[in-house]
Amino acid sequence: MSATAENPPASATATATSTTLTTATATVTATAVEERVTARVISDDPLYRKVPVALRFAEAEPLAVRIVFPADLSPEGTDNEWVLPRALLEAGLQAPTGTGDVRVWPCGRVQAVVEFHSPEGVAVVQFDSVALRRFLRRTYGAPATR
Repeated sequence: MSATAENPPASATATATSTTLTTATATVTATAVEERVTARVISDDPLYRKVPVALRFAEAEPLAVRIVFPADLSPEGTDNEWVLPRALLEAGLQAPTGTGDVRVWPCGRVQAVVEFHSPEGVAVVQFDSVALRRFLRRTYGAPATR
């Protein structure tokens, strides 16, 4: 089952305009949390590639988080967005988890790996665990869905 199928996208009406508070690395709105982080794409090449990634959470989809990669990584030249259960990302910081399109596991004491499977292939991306935990903590601080 794909990550998107488990968490279908929110309707267009769920993306309401709201007041935005901005810091150097994060944006918080009344309905969303966004954290900009740097991740490392792991490949056979001995040098890894750093990429900017956006982590997003919307109150309208309280069980889901989005990981958005920049357009220059996509053959189509568009942002590549993965939707996955928030609980999967959280559990993967403690122990290997996931059996579908997205798998997450801790890598040492300070990093976590997220593995993305698609018909085009597999991408393995390493994140700092602190950044993922900070993002998840902020998602729980977002207003509850009514």
